[in-house]
Amino acid sequence: MTKHTSLDTIRDEHSALAAILRSLRMMGERGPRDEPQGFFDVMRAMLFYIDEFPERLHHPKESDLLFPHMARSVPELLPLIARLEREHMHGEAAVRRLQHLLLAWELLGESRREAFMQELDRYLSFYLEHMRVEEQEILPRAEQALSADEWAALDAAFAQNRDPMTGKYPRDAAYDRLFTRIVMKAPAPIGLGGT
Repeated sequence: MTKHTSLDTIRDEHSALAAILRSLRMMGERGPRDEPQGFFDVMRAMLFYIDEFPERLHHPKESDLLFPHMARSVPELLPLIARLEREHMHGEAAVRRLQHLLLAWELLGESRREAFMQELDRYLSFYLEHMRVEEQEILPRAEQALSADEWAALDAAFAQNRDPMTGKYPRDAAYDRLFTRIVMKAPAPIGLGGT
């Protein structure tokens, strides 16, 4: 079977996002401790990453290229594709809601922590399930159904993604500060810090 680089990119980007989400959860559970400035700084950076990469680069390629090809090639998946597309359309608003709740926690104190954590738990569950469905139900069918030309278009489009959190690309100067901030302050599995 032919290897399609776009499949590797999608899976790598899903893994990076899952690691960021789990790190957000771990950090939220720990709280700011004695370093609230550093804590909220890295939490904001991770939410910005989610908005900047998965929402603005990854999802549009799935929505504009992968899903239409799949809808034509495997029409019985249309209800599932429609569901995934609706989830993409709501993703940016969900990240903004988390950013707002984090800001409320930072500015208004501990009484706002629970609202942030509840929304983060919902978002984490939603997103992990979304990625699971794509990887287990869409991508295997795509491997069977899409033409060489469709794969060429997908591979070319996803090759342009340079998600710094996947660890596969040279660091991009434009995102170097973001990458460094997250990696140096976030706990494992995404970073080296203990915040």
